[in-house]
Amino acid sequence: MASAPDTPDKQSRNLGSLKVIYAVAGRYPGRIVGALLALAVSSAATLAIPYGFKQVIDRGFAGGSVSGVAVTQAFQLLLVTVLVLALATGFRFYFVSWLGERTVADLRRRVQQNLLTLPPRFFEENRPSEIASRLTADTAILEQVVGSSVSVALRNVVTGIGGIVYLFALSPKLAGMLLVAIPLLFGPILLFGRKVRALSRASQDRIADVGSNVSEVLGAMRIVQAFGQERREEDRFAATVERAFATAKTRMRLRAIMTVVLIALFFGAIVLVIWEGARDVAAGRMTGGEIAAFVFTGVLVGGAFAALSEVYGDLLRGSGAAGRISELLSAQAEIRAPERPTALPQPAVGSLAFDDVEFRYPTRPDDKALHGVTLHVSPGETVAVVGPSGAGKSTLFQLALRFYDPQGGRVLVDGVDVRDADPSSVRARIALVPQETVIFAASARDNLRYGRWEATDAEIEAAAKAANADDFLGALPDGYDTFLGEGGARLSGGQRQRIAIARALLRDAPLLLLDEATSALDAESEAAVQQALERLMKTRTTVVIAHRLATVRAADRIVVMDGGRIVEQGTHAELTATGGLYARLARLQFQGEAA
Repeated sequence: MASAPDTPDKQSRNLGSLKVIYAVAGRYPGRIVGALLALAVSSAATLAIPYGFKQVIDRGFAGGSVSGVAVTQAFQLLLVTVLVLALATGFRFYFVSWLGERTVADLRRRVQQNLLTLPPRFFEENRPSEIASRLTADTAILEQVVGSSVSVALRNVVTGIGGIVYLFALSPKLAGMLLVAIPLLFGPILLFGRKVRALSRASQDRIADVGSNVSEVLGAMRIVQAFGQERREEDRFAATVERAFATAKTRMRLRAIMTVVLIALFFGAIVLVIWEGARDVAAGRMTGGEIAAFVFTGVLVGGAFAALSEVYGDLLRGSGAAGRISELLSAQAEIRAPERPTALPQPAVGSLAFDDVEFRYPTRPDDKALHGVTLHVSPGETVAVVGPSGAGKSTLFQLALRFYDPQGGRVLVDGVDVRDADPSSVRARIALVPQETVIFAASARDNLRYGRWEATDAEIEAAAKAANADDFLGALPDGYDTFLGEGGARLSGGQRQRIAIARALLRDAPLLLLDEATSALDAESEAAVQQALERLMKTRTTVVIAHRLATVRAADRIVVMDGGRIVEQGTHAELTATGGLYARLARLQFQGEAA
């Protein structure tokens, strides 16, 4: 997996991670231009208000009259300015809010699109619950950054710069004094900013831990309650929440200190400058309107820079979130189609071969899962793979589907090395019934249609009947359109497995991989499904993994694995007669069943 261009340590020193936002938001230049125009107009209107007050004071209050034409015009100008400010602010809010929501929606889609290309290894090394947190909590922070923080930052920058220009126009001496104080602000920003940025990322990591804990416990609630572990899980969750709060508290404390220092420095400087301005008014070097406008503008400029200190903290927090999102966007799949993939033969042959395959799982590099495995499955043949747990049986399926690539040897589907073919083309020729049944939070019909999305309702129901699933599906409140709940919570284990079998039947692929396909069925259902599978196997190449040896007696060939090696091959009768591992497993199992 490729990592993001910048490491977290590098990102903690700058706002560079926010470039991912610009890359997405930049696709909507019209909205950006509209937001910038509205921002410029609102900032100009804001700065026009002090000028209006200057006119009112100098034309009216200074002369003791507020009823003259000049004063009336000055107030009218103020009203027009306020109206322009209100309209421009409304347009700015709409444009930046639209950009925020649109950018986050696009980011979520791009991340999901990239995640769908990544192999299982990525999700073994990165918790799915943490990835979900990045797609929700982190993108919500980015929505705030785009839809609020960036806009506020730009508005205050424009207001601050424009205000300083106007201050120089009113009194170069006082403005120069005020400007001397501004560089003092950058020290605290640089001092605290880096620490706030690092703590912001750590805070998001702790929030992800909270989400992961909730997801794990809620998904295993039956086990938690069955073993009476409610109090332990409550304590564990409380500890996770407290760690998140402690990190957030440290971040908030730093931001509070930064805000206190910045506001004290800047407004303290303004007070001292205004004091000098009051002496200039007393000496006749400034008018009452000018000092009033200077004070008003100084407050606006001070408020702008104080707001920038707040926004800078938000931008640092957003940069942490953007860095975590960027890591998901930049992750690259090791398993991908070559530039010029080899086409699989047409029509499909239905053969599967392993030639001297050596394999270690990336997460367990010191433990070899397969040792020089050579196995050739002919078209139309039914091969059963048996052996103790950890023998490497399911690994064969992982390699056939090209979820991993072997470190040595070759895996061939229809005579083509899977590394030379497009993975989607290889998988299109395989129907899988996994050991751990996956049911999506959708209707029964959509769960079945997952095998072949364009299948008709008649084909879906035919597959369900063949898998002995039609009866219980028809008895559901809304039949095939019944929502099955999270993970198929409304179904029993056997019912979920029959849906998985029907899904594989519907796929109608030439190569069928069955991993403990009938392990969760009662005897009656197993017999019905076994008959359906036997009918299906007659026209397809089938590889069956089974611990229950009674289900594989009729296989054309039985392959016995142990410790990542093939130790025996033959029919049930042949292997039983040799007295090897298969005979021992069969004897133990059949004796147990008899007992």
